Amino acid sequence: MEITLQNVSEVKGMLTVKLAKADYEPKVEKALKTFRQKANIPGFRPGMVPMGLIKKQYGSAVKAEEINKMLQEAVYGYLKENKVDMLGEPLPNEDQQKQLDFDTMDELEFLYDIALAPKFDATLTAEDTLPYYTIQISDEMVDGQVNMYTQRNGRYEKVEEYADNDMVKGLMCQLDENGNTVEGGIQAEDAVVLPKYMKNAAQTALFEGTKVGDVITINPREAYEGNEAELASLLKISKEETANVNGNFSYQISEITRYVPGDLNQEIFDQVYGEGAVSTEEEFRARVKEDLTRQFVPESDYKFLIDVREYLMGRIGELKFADDVLKRIMHINNPDKGEEYVNEHYANTVKELSWHLVKEQLVEKAGIKIEEKDLVEQAKESVRAQFAQYGMTNVPDDVLANYAAETLKKKENMENLVNRAIEVRLAAALKAVVKLDEKSVSLEEFNKMFE
Repeated sequence: MEITLQNVSEVKGMLTVKLAKADYEPKVEKALKTFRQKANIPGFRPGMVPMGLIKKQYGSAVKAEEINKMLQEAVYGYLKENKVDMLGEPLPNEDQQKQLDFDTMDELEFLYDIALAPKFDATLTAEDTLPYYTIQISDEMVDGQVNMYTQRNGRYEKVEEYADNDMVKGLMCQLDENGNTVEGGIQAEDAVVLPKYMKNAAQTALFEGTKVGDVITINPREAYEGNEAELASLLKISKEETANVNGNFSYQISEITRYVPGDLNQEIFDQVYGEGAVSTEEEFRARVKEDLTRQFVPESDYKFLIDVREYLMGRIGELKFADDVLKRIMHINNPDKGEEYVNEHYANTVKELSWHLVKEQLVEKAGIKIEEKDLVEQAKESVRAQFAQYGMTNVPDDVLANYAAETLKKKENMENLVNRAIEVRLAAALKAVVKLDEKSVSLEEFNKMFE
């Protein structure tokens, strides 16, 4: 067997594999003997079929199969041994490949097109300056987080006069055109209304300044813009019956309930940060600010890597690729899509591939290798972030570990966890190398950078 790789261009190679009869014949003969032992041909006992008949009927197919196996092993073995930096898979050459006849030809030659990775240098040093945006934690953001904690510890209280966000309960009665109660009409006791969430502002305004015992006139269909589910729930009727609900209803308020946030006290301090860790409101707000600062670090790192990408791709310039080979690979990977799809998406595919190759080189130069412990830690961080969204910052390590273990069991999560772990490590490595032009911005300013 003879294997050679010829560089057609800087980014394209042609791999040639030459097979002599002596290379494949022993494997073919062995395969035919094995096949003979299993062959079930009428008129012959198992294992007693003449070899000549086996070769006549199955020789060509067995030969092709064994040669294909040899080619797979030989091609990938050669590429690995010679450290050929290849993109995608080797593809059979469509232009120079000669027609092969396995029945008549002993000497066989196979040609493969190979897309070679372009050569470039992605290097960052202390001479490179890149922006790094830190999100300012405003008093309003701290207030919002603190309010979330107090809301969790709140309570419902009955009040006499309606205010925004209150829940109202009362008797709802159907009225006729003259404003009189319809005899035998719809009546709903303990009908619950959340005026703030009505879809009609004029109907919501009817509740301003109302008190327990007041009677107002409302139009449910207008209030909920004809939503069948909401009308049915309010009036305690079926969705089908709501079709006949068009007029006004009287609503006698029997109860007004208000949600009152909990007090910011030691109980909340202990719930969030553990018993005795915080003892004053000032300390609590400081810890909240620290948590928020830490929670936004991944956002800052994400923007940093975007800027690294833009900076390096601008320096490296447009990378060249074996376009014909890569387009063929895209066709193969998207068999249900035609040439138009490939042409439409090729430019963006190449753009993303370019950054992928650059990032791979950065990762290699930084000596980043993702191990199981890194995935476990990343899974914990993901779980910790999810808990933090609900104000749970004092989650025990064993709980985090259990949730992380469940996350790692799902194969669909692995690719994302690996990519995230790489990006976390890469951002840390690059921040330690380059000169950071640190800028403090508001959350609004930060978000506008992505518009």
